This record gives sequence, C-alpha cells and structure tokens, in this order.
Amino acid sequence: MQEHGFTVQAEDVQDLAAVKTHYAIPAELQSCHTAIVDGYLIEGHVPAQEIQRLLAERPDVVGLAVPGMPIGSPGMEIAEMGSEAFDVIAYDAAGVQTTFASYAQVE
Repeated sequence: MQEHGFTVQAEDVQDLAAVKTHYAIPAELQSCHTAIVDGYLIEGHVPAQEIQRLLAERPDVVGLAVPGMPIGSPGMEIAEMGSEAFDVIAYDAAGVQTTFASYAQVE
C-alpha cells in the first residue's frame, strides 16, 4: 500500500476475529487483513486502485472487501500461476452488498 501513496500503520493482533466482530464485518466478507482508510473499512486483498476510487467517489458504504485470498490479488501474486477471478465487494451499514469491481481470471 505504501508504494501506492498510502501511509501504513500496521498493528499485529492475536485475535483477528475480535477485530472483525468489533467492526461488524460480515462473516462472508472476512479475510486475512483489516484496514481503516479515511473512515472506510478495507477487508482482505483489495487492489489499491479500488481504494483510491472509493476515496475519490466517497459512496455511502462501510467499506470494501475481497473475501478469501484469491491468487493474483494484491499480495497474493504467485509466479507462473496466473490469477483467479475475484470481485471487490462494497457493503453498507444495512449489510447490502454490491460488486464494486470485478477482476477476470488470467491464466
């Protein structure tokens, strides 16, 4: 994220489930990393360009999520493995989920 202009303050915690419960991140959207960026929750391997778009458009959502750990998503690149298709999901305070962006599989 730093290479995309974000200031990062990492906090290692022992109980990730408690963090996700505290921020009411829907179970089906949970992943390995949780971040707060300018008041928005970012869950999982969300591409920096989608976070930048979120900050530019400022939709009325709680945050963005990439559930699981899809191969080829930022931080999950594996040489010669291509990438899995994945969606970036926006979700609001009522729990309504919409597709914010989609990434196609690359072989």
